[in-house]
Amino acid sequence: MEGNNEMENNSTHGFENALAKTENDVDATVKAATSVLISLKKIHGAVKTGSLRELKKTIESTEQAIAALKEQFANTKEGWDFDSESYIASKAFPEELLGMAESMGVKIFEQDESLYCYPLLIRILPSELAVQIDKTKSRHLRPSALIKHLKTLQNKPERFKPEMFLESLFSAYYTLRKSRGMDQSGKAMVIPLLEIYKLLTLLPGQAKEYPRQEFARDIYLLDRSGVANTREGFVLRFSDRGSSSRTVRVITQEGQEKIYYGIAFAKD
Repeated sequence: MEGNNEMENNSTHGFENALAKTENDVDATVKAATSVLISLKKIHGAVKTGSLRELKKTIESTEQAIAALKEQFANTKEGWDFDSESYIASKAFPEELLGMAESMGVKIFEQDESLYCYPLLIRILPSELAVQIDKTKSRHLRPSALIKHLKTLQNKPERFKPEMFLESLFSAYYTLRKSRGMDQSGKAMVIPLLEIYKLLTLLPGQAKEYPRQEFARDIYLLDRSGVANTREGFVLRFSDRGSSSRTVRVITQEGQEKIYYGIAFAKD
């Protein structure tokens, strides 16, 4: 019961507030440490000139400053009582990120334990006390700092290359088409995107490196880009008709759910 009350307290006050409080405590500790340094410099000056009266006085004041520093550091240490590990693993952390993003004017949407801040995909890694932004891990978890970083990344040129992704889909599509005994005629044949994804992540560990959520995001980015013509003259077509259990779902840049089932390539 005590653990639940602590988590409720953490959720109420928030990770950002806890960090802000400790930041203030650290600032006070730095100030106390600066006083110690100033006093030590006075001792150094007194020793250098042989001013015995000043030396005795500064030793006493330095001792007091060191005692004040120890007390302030102890307060800072005791002040950080936030159960951060449990909080990062709970639903409260992404909820706080969403709230912070809204207050900072950054659009972030949540789906399937992932956060979309287009064109970025963010996954929380509780066991590592980190987040993964696309392929890059970051241990900077303070909500305001993380949202500010995401906003900066959003303003950079988009790194997604729709032409390259389209060719990868085309190659996987025709590999699966041939496995069904179909030739490369101009007739379109819809193949489920989940089969495409399974082929793209066939090697051991690939599914972890390229999770399904990232694949879904890339499908949406390709669709949004309008790039549909392959180098060989085939045109991509999306289909949302198929078994609901085999669809790929994604949250769009506007926060709406979009469903894809399969793709087809055919000559114009």
